[in-house]
Amino acid sequence: MEDLKQQMQDLVTLNPVVLFMKGTKSFPTCGFSGRAAQILKACGVNFVDVNVLADPEIVPVLRDFANWPTIPVLYINGEFIGGADIMTEMYQNGELQQKLAGLTRAVA
Repeated sequence: MEDLKQQMQDLVTLNPVVLFMKGTKSFPTCGFSGRAAQILKACGVNFVDVNVLADPEIVPVLRDFANWPTIPVLYINGEFIGGADIMTEMYQNGELQQKLAGLTRAVA
């Protein structure tokens, strides 16, 4: 479990934008994860997506790591941002775009 926690730490430290989600950015498997991925795509930012359903140990470790009860979970520049509702609010008021400034580029 500590190895998985360290992998999460490495992911959010080494990648500017990381979204822990159910499914993938091209095939989300829940509405909240889909909305989160769409928001990041709308911002024109490339991001690392981590499918929390790929390994049953990910979700409990992520909840402890992020201290957040729900999926998806967004990190920008190593900073915990929140889930889909917080992302939506930040996107609507322009705060998310400001946090992503300088990180935006075409999404593959």
